[in-house]
Amino acid sequence: MKLTVEKVTDKLALELVFKIREFVFVIEQQVDPTEEYDEFETTSTHFLASVDGIPVGTARWRFTENGVKMERFAVLEEARGNGVGQALVAAVLADVDATPEAKGKTKYLHAQLTAVPLYSKFGFEKVGEMFEECNIQHYKMELA
Repeated sequence: MKLTVEKVTDKLALELVFKIREFVFVIEQQVDPTEEYDEFETTSTHFLASVDGIPVGTARWRFTENGVKMERFAVLEEARGNGVGQALVAAVLADVDATPEAKGKTKYLHAQLTAVPLYSKFGFEKVGEMFEECNIQHYKMELA
């Protein structure tokens, strides 16, 4: 199994990102499409994970008034449990760390309950109470 994570640099790759998010969030988790796609698509840095050349996962990060928000982590069901999520988190963190404007800013995310252990492996810690976003339970997590 060859796992790669690449920064999205063209429209074709971005369309693959949106397809993966549609499968995971809109179809599987029943998130309203109007909630899934937002005004930050063009200003976020997107990533595409592939296994043996087949796109299976995605994530993005962007600047907010609170720091650097990592979000939209999605892995197709058939590819879960193969380290795709970990590879995405590692790639996003490496890219944020390589971005001079991100130095000293808080790295955070809104983790679905099932993903809390994944982010914890990278040093993220829960902040505050559990909350609901798009009918899914989440914790805000920050990199300690």
